[in-house]
Amino acid sequence: MGLKKLEDTLQNSLQNLEQEGRLKGKEMVITGVRKAQGEEGPRYFLKGKEGKLFIRMNSNSYLGLSLRQDMISAGEEASRQFGTGPGAVRFISGTLEPHRRLEKRLANFHSREDAIIFSSAYATMLGVVTPLITTNTIIISDELNHNCIINAIRLSRPLDKMIYNHLDLNELEAQIKESMGRAKRIIIITDGIFSMRGDYAPLAEISKIVGKYDVHFPEGVVLIVDDSHGVGCFGPTGRGTEEYTQTEGVDILIGTLGKAFGVNGGYVVSSRTVTTFLRENAPLYIYSNPISAADAAEAHQALEIIDSPEGKSILQHLHKITKRFETGLKELGYEIIESDHPIVPLMVRDTQKTREMVDFLLENGILVTGLNFPVVPRGDEEIRFQVNADHTTADIDTVLKVLKEWKNN
Repeated sequence: MGLKKLEDTLQNSLQNLEQEGRLKGKEMVITGVRKAQGEEGPRYFLKGKEGKLFIRMNSNSYLGLSLRQDMISAGEEASRQFGTGPGAVRFISGTLEPHRRLEKRLANFHSREDAIIFSSAYATMLGVVTPLITTNTIIISDELNHNCIINAIRLSRPLDKMIYNHLDLNELEAQIKESMGRAKRIIIITDGIFSMRGDYAPLAEISKIVGKYDVHFPEGVVLIVDDSHGVGCFGPTGRGTEEYTQTEGVDILIGTLGKAFGVNGGYVVSSRTVTTFLRENAPLYIYSNPISAADAAEAHQALEIIDSPEGKSILQHLHKITKRFETGLKELGYEIIESDHPIVPLMVRDTQKTREMVDFLLENGILVTGLNFPVVPRGDEEIRFQVNADHTTADIDTVLKVLKEWKNN
């Protein structure tokens, strides 16, 4: 009976989002994929734009694995053997052999004692942080951390939370000092790769700070890193920001199967004591079904590919074409944030112009993501390009050609 009143309130909220420029609007629907042909990588078909082919420059599938036949075959075989879904949560009868096989493989990949799979990286962050924060815990977080970290902190209700300016380690250290004598446990949490910018946390330096102050807190200073955009595609062998920065001392590492690995799900790796505690206390693990056997088998296959000579070749190709794209953008006079990560932000610094550029690229067969306030701070409006390893040199040159046309308009 009260739904009409609620609908009126919700409609007003939607109108406010639209007026503020924050309404996402209708979702694009991909209706089909044309696999790589000749010098061209995969092309995508969109609903409402029938007959037109699109280069996808806004995908998290950094290694381009999701269309590979060996990945698809691994999932098909697991589905034949175990069915399409687990049919239960893990502690009842939902733990399938592919789940434990993948967890052991992930632990080995990251040189940890154990791993736990969750339904997504977002669920992993909520599931891990919430049970680890007590009323005697202070959490310290980078200001540009992902939304999943922000919401995990909100749900956890720590003794206090502190936010340091992006990558400002002096402020981070000052906040730890300020917490001395107030809390038993400190949790420092940061993204490995910051998804809006493609820059990375200096984990080696952060780890040293953690080690410096750990003695001052009865339950320690714990470093949690969400490297969802790093694992698989960053570092010489794809082991992420931890490898790239040559860091030891990350206590709890969270990753995803849904980006570079090209599948679905999230995971955490740590000591066996930590993972055993989380299996007993993380609500999003205990009360949610796990990923399917097919997802687990496909993710395991992705790890096998990454750890092979072919995997090294894929990473080298990804790095090469990322640098080609960055160089091309700079030669055209665009402002970018450079890094060795395949996220390439083109800084537009204007909301309206960002929208116009996104529309222009779409009309010219290129899918990109425009980021405006409040997703990014005012003045940091950008177009986020994401290079994938199944892009070709010809694909990169095609995108640069379109961006040159925009520049000359």
